[in-house]
Amino acid sequence: MEIQEITGFEWDRGNEAKCQKHGVSIAALQSAFYRTMSTFPDPIHSQSEDRFIGIGKTDEERNIFIAFTLRHRDGETFIRPISARYMHKKEVEHYEKTIAHPNF
Repeated sequence: MEIQEITGFEWDRGNEAKCQKHGVSIAALQSAFYRTMSTFPDPIHSQSEDRFIGIGKTDEERNIFIAFTLRHRDGETFIRPISARYMHKKEVEHYEKTIAHPNF
C-alpha cells in the first residue's frame, strides 16, 4: 500500500474511542502511516471486508500496532483504523527479528 494512494482517514465515535482506549492519540496513529510501516493482511479478521495489520513508529518514535481496513468511496481510498495500541518490548524484539530475518 502506497501512502500516495490514500486520500485520508475515516473516523467516527466508534473507532476514535477504540483507538484511544489504549492511550494512542489520533495524531500519533496517523503519524505512523506517514513513516515506514510494515503492513500485513489479516485473513483471520477479514470477514466482511479485508483487514490489515500495520506495525510502525509514531513521530515520537513509539512502536505501534494498528488494525485497519481500507474504505473506498467516490474513487478515493480512506484508511479506517479499527484499533491501535503501543507495542510491548517483547513484541518489538520479535518483529525486529522477523523483519531483519524474514525466513526465521
